Amino acid sequence: MASDGSTATPAKVTPKKANLLDPHSIKHLLDETISDVVKSKGYTEDTRLGNLKLGIGAAVIAVALLAQFYPKKFPQNREFLLGCIALYVVLNVVLLILSYTKEKDAILFTHPPMGSFNSTGLIISSKLPRFSDMYTLTIASADPQSISANKPVHFTKSVTKWFTKEGVLVEGLFWKDVEKLIDDYNSERKSK
Repeated sequence: MASDGSTATPAKVTPKKANLLDPHSIKHLLDETISDVVKSKGYTEDTRLGNLKLGIGAAVIAVALLAQFYPKKFPQNREFLLGCIALYVVLNVVLLILSYTKEKDAILFTHPPMGSFNSTGLIISSKLPRFSDMYTLTIASADPQSISANKPVHFTKSVTKWFTKEGVLVEGLFWKDVEKLIDDYNSERKSK
């Protein structure tokens, strides 16, 4: 098919659709849309934690490969193999601790917007409990100890407000709610 040279946004060509009987599908679609909204407000994604986790994961794989393909066979490499197993466990525990302490329910970490006097980015987190239609979105400072940090803001609303009966996301309504929450967070900072 030939192109007429005009470009269209994917959101307008194909509406975003989720399986309404699958809460994971709904949450995933809403989380992706939140990421788009936050980025459109001038925030850039902070990938440092993700890169750290990838580096630790690569080290775990390297340890496993080293243990598997070590030149000596089992009786001679027993101490080396025990060391690799211990290091494998320790690195996996570090990954688990990072997930529970730093990542939690976060779907997006950001840097502050360019040209902003704010020194901290945002942590965007969301929850959609099992067997519930109540979606909670929270915006907090990436560095709560900073002087420019602000109190977290959140809303809890039913996902039925943003989806049609066919499972199509009504993006306009959802974007407005998310933008309002971001504006509430930023206006809270100005009123300090």
